Amino acid sequence: MTKSSKQAAPSQPESFEAASAELEKIVTAMEAGQMSLEASLAAYQRGAELLQYCQDKLQGAQQQVRVLEAGMLKNFTRSDSDER
Repeated sequence: MTKSSKQAAPSQPESFEAASAELEKIVTAMEAGQMSLEASLAAYQRGAELLQYCQDKLQGAQQQVRVLEAGMLKNFTRSDSDER
């Protein structure tokens, strides 16, 4: 019973890089055009999940960069005003 539940729910990718690699394999397999309709639909669904995961990770990274840049810009501004 545990095997069927594992197969029913695809695992969460370990990282952005793992998700990107899996997505690339799915695209390559789908482009080959040798999948059945059911396999194509399952691959498309998994690809959509992986794409959303990658987009979420990228948005999180962009937000972190913005926060870091804002903190750095504030520090530079403070040191400039301290010298005057």
